[in-house]
Amino acid sequence: MPFSKENRGGTLSGILFVAIFAAAATMVADIKSVSALGVSPLVIGIVMGIFYANTLHNHIPSEWQGGITFSAKKILRFAIVFYGFRTTFQQIANVGIEGFLVSVIMLTTTFVLGSYLGYKVFKMEKDTAMLTASGASVCGAAAVLATEPVLKSEGHKAAIAVSMVVLFGTISMFLYPFLYLSVIEPSSGFLHLAPSEFGIYVGGTIHEVAQVVAVPASIPNASQEMANAAMIAKMTRVIMIAPMLIVLGIYLSYVAKKEGGEGGKVSLVIPWFAVYFIGVAGFNSLGIVPVHIVEIINEMDTFLLTMAMSALGMGTIFAKFKGLGLAPLYSAGAMFVWLVVGGFIVTKTVCGIF
Repeated sequence: MPFSKENRGGTLSGILFVAIFAAAATMVADIKSVSALGVSPLVIGIVMGIFYANTLHNHIPSEWQGGITFSAKKILRFAIVFYGFRTTFQQIANVGIEGFLVSVIMLTTTFVLGSYLGYKVFKMEKDTAMLTASGASVCGAAAVLATEPVLKSEGHKAAIAVSMVVLFGTISMFLYPFLYLSVIEPSSGFLHLAPSEFGIYVGGTIHEVAQVVAVPASIPNASQEMANAAMIAKMTRVIMIAPMLIVLGIYLSYVAKKEGGEGGKVSLVIPWFAVYFIGVAGFNSLGIVPVHIVEIINEMDTFLLTMAMSALGMGTIFAKFKGLGLAPLYSAGAMFVWLVVGGFIVTKTVCGIF
C-alpha cells in the first residue's frame, strides 16, 4: 500500500517530486512565446516526464515510484472530476442545437473511425488505438488521461496517444486560420461559413481546449461571436467525455463477457469519476459558486492534471515503443483528415438545416 507506515515517506516524496515537475511545466507554459502557440502545461509536463524517464529515472530512490504511480492514477481521477467546473449545461444550450449536434457527431464518428482504423487496418494494439481515438475525438490530452483508467492500459500507450494530439493539434492551429482567411471567409459559395458557424467548426474538430482558443485569437479581426461559439462547442465535447466513457465501459464488459463465454461472470466497468464529472458540471450550472472561486478551482485542477501528465511521462520509456512503427501516425493522420474535411461537411450540413 502506498500510504502504509513503511511506504508513506517514499510515496509523499514521489508526489512532491511530480509536483515540482508540474510547477516547472506551468512556468514554461506561461512564457509568452509558448502560450502564444496554445501549448498547455499538460503537454509540457508529459514531455518533461518523458525526458526524465529516458535519462535520469535511475537516479532517484525506487521508493518514490509509489508517489509517481499515485499521481498518474489517483490524482488523475480527482482532477477529471473537477474538470466539470469548466463547463455548464447553460453553455451547451446557448450554442444551440447546431453546436450540440456537430460536437456529438464528430465525437462519435471520430472515436469509432479512429478505433477501427487503428486496430483493424493499421494493426495497433487495441488500447493504444482507443486512446489515440479518444484524444482526437474529445479534448486531447485530458481525454486520453480520462480514458486510460477505463481501459486499464499501460502508461506508455497513453503517451503515444498524447504525442499524436500534440502533433496534429499543433498543425490545426496553423491550418484553420489559413483555411478561414484564404478559402472559407472570402467565399460566397458552398465553402462560406459565418463567424459563428466557423467557431462551431473549430470547437467541434480541434483537439485541445487551448488550441481552440488560439485559432480565433490568431485570425485578424475575428469576432467575439466566433470565439464564444468555438469555446462552447468545445466544452460540449468536453462534457460528452462522461457518457462516452460510460458507454465504453459497457462495451468493454460486453466484449469481456462474450470472450469469456456464457458462464463467465464479468462485472460492469463503470468509470465513476466520469459520473461525478457530470455531477460537478451540473452543480457548476447552478451558479452557486462565485466566478472567481471557479477560476481558482480550474487553475488548481490544471495543475493536478499537469501532475498526472508529468507522472505519466515518467513511466514512458522509448524501449517500450519498439515494433510499433508508424501505425499511430497513420491512424491519427486519418482522423485528422476526417476532422478537417468531414467536420466541415458536418458543420455546413447541420448549420444549413437549422
